[in-house]
Amino acid sequence: MKVAIGSDHAGFHLKEELKKTLEDLGVSYEDVGTNSASSVDYPDYAEKVARAVAEGRVDRGILCCGTGLGMCISANKIHGVRAVTAHDVFSAEMSRRHNNANVLTMGERVVGPGIADQVLRVWINTEFEGGGRHEARVNKMMVLDEAGK
Repeated sequence: MKVAIGSDHAGFHLKEELKKTLEDLGVSYEDVGTNSASSVDYPDYAEKVARAVAEGRVDRGILCCGTGLGMCISANKIHGVRAVTAHDVFSAEMSRRHNNANVLTMGERVVGPGIADQVLRVWINTEFEGGGRHEARVNKMMVLDEAGK
């Protein structure tokens, strides 16, 4: 598995911590920036990660900002992306198991590095259940995505 990871200034420190988790898990990643806590615009980094996912250059994406919310909204503007904000393990697991989320967003001002580490581990290691009702529902989401282009 390969992921793209990015942040704005408000999520920079959390992104750096999550890179350590990815390394510990043996997950290859591409860091698209930002590379400091100097002010930048989060949609720019959300787009970089989301396009990498949507174009199939990576399997999944991770985005960090102050709350995770602006990144999530921005990433979901890219066709083919199913971004979720998860600050707890249960939400992270269900976003993968039932929704086949391909981008995870978190907020440095909301969740500490310990919980973020746990959330990321579960999100990376949980597979989509597929088949049956979950796949049908994800397909319906993607029809909505296609209609909004």
